[in-house]
Amino acid sequence: MTTIRESTYEPLRGSAEKARTRSAVSVIFHGVKQSAGILMYRYIDSALQVLLVHPGGPLWARKDLGVWTIPKGEFDDEEALVAARREFEEETGTAVNGDFVALAPITQKSGKVVYAFALEGNLDARAIQSNTFEMEWPPRSGKQRSFPEIDRAEWFSLEAAAEKINPAQRALLLELVQMLAGK
Repeated sequence: MTTIRESTYEPLRGSAEKARTRSAVSVIFHGVKQSAGILMYRYIDSALQVLLVHPGGPLWARKDLGVWTIPKGEFDDEEALVAARREFEEETGTAVNGDFVALAPITQKSGKVVYAFALEGNLDARAIQSNTFEMEWPPRSGKQRSFPEIDRAEWFSLEAAAEKINPAQRALLLELVQMLAGK
């Protein structure tokens, strides 16, 4: 079982408060891709749960642990929160509103910087309707096929989420817990 420890939390730069302030606007680093997403959470019988999505397409079909993610996507010339809300809607089929809380940006193994916003909500994970993408499949076949960007969504306990989520995004789970403890 994976646990979330303080040592897994590494903001992009400086203190969490400074990183939180920077994440409220789009910061473009030359040559570095950036994504924005929403970490939706809820309480069921006083137990905290988070919504994660599984990437669609044949490359991810047989992968589980460490590949789930918050609903997110790349952006360039827009504010991170605007991008996060757009990407959430594209990947789940649901528009979101509410009191968004900026979390400290994290950097994934690929070098991509992820800006995330926590939002309390309750989405029917079985009813997601993701946008699609096209790719050549099977490889070198010359045939283009369409696949959902997200093939499923699920609510997880914090412990299960820590096992399922992309390892770099575990810091977002830890910060969410810290944020909620301070409320």
